[in-house]
Amino acid sequence: MPSTRRREVLGLAASAIALSLAPGAASAATALTPAEAKAIAKEAWAWSFAPIEGYQTLYAQAVNKDAPGYVGGFNRFRHFSRLATPNDKDIVTPNNDTPYSWAWLDLRAEPIVLSLPAVPKRYYVNQWFDLYTHNFAYTGVRSTGREAGDYLFAGPRWKGTVPKGIKAVFRSETEIVGTLTRTAIEGGPDDIPAMQAVQSQYRLTPLSKFTGRKAPPAKPPVDWPPYDRARAEGLGFIPYINALLPLMPTVPSEVDMRARFARIGVGPGRPFNAAGLDPAIRKAMEEGVAEAAAELKARAQAEKTSMDLFGTREFLGKDYVYRRNAGALLGIYGNSKEEALYGSQQTDKAGKVLDGSRNWLLRFEPGQLPPVNDFWSITMYGLPERYLVPNPINRYSIGDRTPGLKTGADGSLEIYLQAESPGKDKESNWLPTPKGPFFFVGRFYGPRETALRGDWTLPPLIER
Repeated sequence: MPSTRRREVLGLAASAIALSLAPGAASAATALTPAEAKAIAKEAWAWSFAPIEGYQTLYAQAVNKDAPGYVGGFNRFRHFSRLATPNDKDIVTPNNDTPYSWAWLDLRAEPIVLSLPAVPKRYYVNQWFDLYTHNFAYTGVRSTGREAGDYLFAGPRWKGTVPKGIKAVFRSETEIVGTLTRTAIEGGPDDIPAMQAVQSQYRLTPLSKFTGRKAPPAKPPVDWPPYDRARAEGLGFIPYINALLPLMPTVPSEVDMRARFARIGVGPGRPFNAAGLDPAIRKAMEEGVAEAAAELKARAQAEKTSMDLFGTREFLGKDYVYRRNAGALLGIYGNSKEEALYGSQQTDKAGKVLDGSRNWLLRFEPGQLPPVNDFWSITMYGLPERYLVPNPINRYSIGDRTPGLKTGADGSLEIYLQAESPGKDKESNWLPTPKGPFFFVGRFYGPRETALRGDWTLPPLIER
């Protein structure tokens, strides 16, 4: 697409957000029955949910200079040298195990080369995801080893030559990709300087600079729409997804789907005016969106493990829309199962959301501790926000690296999940909950075959 046309399309996307309810704009939904409009809106909302959830993080980190988590723009890392706290809100369900390094790559003009150092002992992983939230690439200890190396990341439209010395090439379906890089702290706060020394050696370099050649012409800046969760509710999802679609070329398997979406006004850079819709069509579309949201929430609440929720498009299979949505809802940017497994419980035996007004026990029987090669943790989140929970002992997760964690004489382990202290003798094993609704996530890094086969699962909570 010529640069002038691209600028025009991206400008329209921004205008669609700012003026999506402007009077007088033509209705995009034409020649539709209410039943058709409802069905298409339901399908389109579901397809768009994970990308828009991801956009919340992208906007806060790569675009919004006033956001606490701003990383400085595109094609650069920002390293965090501490673990997440309740004040960190640029991503929902953050881990409390490893400091993060974040980066977002703009691959429109040219590829970016990732250079990694030799890391002889420490655990680290660079997880790479596209705008769909699919995990399309991994670098790090498990996937590419501990030796130094250079890796090339290219967008869907790049047709250049790979230079010598590149260990692997990773192609993305979208023009923008991100990494959530995790680097372990070994042994406590005294290890932070050594961990930072590793982080500082993760480098991102445009391909032209890496090869010493002339840089290609710069692409026009994207007019990113400010993210606002309230604006994204209901039919408000359409302006947001329309703003992202110029960066998400249609994949062959979704040609017909995208054509259906176009009938209700979903398309790259298209303006959308909900107020201009025929009232019956608008009502039907709103009903479709509401149904899709309710069905996702109900189905995702039953998930006990991340086994099928994170991975490539191919791994997610025929049910890829639901699976990536459940992953985005329960803990966006979770690792693929080979890197880490996640287990969760959100409701009690009666199907009610867990609540801190009651006391709970998570008991691992003798010989049934999480089977991992690296480490494991249980992290607490308040609902509906899905952020870490402030508490008097400043403990947001508990696991095999928690100082003073006590096991029983028989090798069992009991963890107390409750709002108030279980007593001084049990505080070593206490994971504080909020007083209201909550859920927890178990993270199991380097899962062994017994976990990957499903022979071991997280035990259910017991009400005390």
